[in-house]
Amino acid sequence: MKLSQFKFRLPEELIAQHPIEHRDEARLMVVNRRTGEIEHKIFKDLISYYGEGDIMVFNDTMVFPALLYGNKEKTGARIEVFLLRELNEDNKLWDVLVEPARKIRIGNKLYFGDDESMVAEVIDNTTSRGRTLRFLYDGPHEEFKKALYSLGHTPLPEYIKRESTAEDAEAYQCIFADKEGAVVAPAAGMHFSRELLKRLEVKGVEQAYITVHSGLGNFREIDVEDLTKHRMDSEQMIASQKLVDTVNFAKDNGKQVCAVGTSVLRGIATAVSMGGHMKTYDGWTNKFIFPPYEFTVATSLVSNFHMPYSTMLMMVSAFGGYDLIRHAYEIAVKEEYKFGAYGDAMLVI
Repeated sequence: MKLSQFKFRLPEELIAQHPIEHRDEARLMVVNRRTGEIEHKIFKDLISYYGEGDIMVFNDTMVFPALLYGNKEKTGARIEVFLLRELNEDNKLWDVLVEPARKIRIGNKLYFGDDESMVAEVIDNTTSRGRTLRFLYDGPHEEFKKALYSLGHTPLPEYIKRESTAEDAEAYQCIFADKEGAVVAPAAGMHFSRELLKRLEVKGVEQAYITVHSGLGNFREIDVEDLTKHRMDSEQMIASQKLVDTVNFAKDNGKQVCAVGTSVLRGIATAVSMGGHMKTYDGWTNKFIFPPYEFTVATSLVSNFHMPYSTMLMMVSAFGGYDLIRHAYEIAVKEEYKFGAYGDAMLVI
């Protein structure tokens, strides 16, 4: 497949800029891979497609407040710092992106907070935008993290053209988020309300969790036409024994395994073993999935509507079939479905 095959016209007004009031009342397009039929529903109608013994796999990663605004020493220039991951607890080292990158050099100090009480020193250049910061903080690690996060903001995707608010801290997070480490929310899981999860439980649909700490690589621009030459950024993931046992039991009994989101689909595909089963996995994955691809574990997929050229669109196309998903996206634009993390959802069965 070629990059240009994932171009489509997306009017800007169809990119959702705010969350809806009730998580489970987004629109839901249901795409049947076998018949090609497309239905238009409300998200909470999803329950009617699953029964006792079926399993839904969610990503329980938690988005942390990764976006900070600091001031450069002497000049006072405003610097945006995006926390990517902690490199060393003892030395309080963090891998970050900075904007504007050209203004930041090794040795510069950055000050954060109204009282500028949080200070960081630039100790390394990792990429054109990337830096390694050492935070200068005397105190226990947990106290430092709490102080650091209190200064942070929710890191919304760039296609949301506004600064994040207090509302986003709750809305841009799944209600079952538990394992801190993501800077990108698993958006498909954000549609599930407590009421819907309870109704699924009552119906006998099992809920299982994989952890995939989604990073900015999901949004990194692909700069090659030949997709076989693109390399994904690595993301940390954990597929536990409990998850593996639950999924394999469902598979052995002919039940559905629904991947809630492309991060889950990718995580399951990383931890696949022989005979359409899963195995435990604790490490990193840079698996890049695009059509054609044979999925042996997941039987259905919940996903949002994604941006043109995105790796997430490629994954959905691999699962649903390129031609069918392209047709579904044309209908989504025509019917004015909302795209992006705060947008509407698709169920591929």
